[in-house]
Amino acid sequence: MLSMTRKTATVLAADTSADTFTGPATTQAPPEGAPLGQHVRAFDGVAQGGETRRGHSRRMARRSRLHGYTLLAVGLFAFLIALAATNTVRVKVSWLFGSSHVALVWLVLAAAILGWLLGLVTNAALHRRTRAPRPAARPRS
Repeated sequence: MLSMTRKTATVLAADTSADTFTGPATTQAPPEGAPLGQHVRAFDGVAQGGETRRGHSRRMARRSRLHGYTLLAVGLFAFLIALAATNTVRVKVSWLFGSSHVALVWLVLAAAILGWLLGLVTNAALHRRTRAPRPAARPRS
């Protein structure tokens, strides 16, 4: 049986002997004149592993986000596989001088990659043109 209090975690075996994690099992009331809320301060402080409650919460939130991103990446990968499997038909692509035949899946993927690269270049150019002004350079002496 596992007995959890805010101060100690005690495992009681079948023979009711206490095997404690942080201290002896006690069923006595705190002594007269003891500061109230001492167990709360001990509980809210740094945990056994050196991690605060806020740090633990942030770590769990980050883990959940990473699981979500992983699920999204697996879904996109499955979508790309399905796209490639269904679009194997060869299509005619007309160029400025001549034409060629290519599988539709390669045409779609090439267009997607080209669009992504053009978006990166456009973003870099806009970022460069709209960045904050740099402070004036000091003359060297």
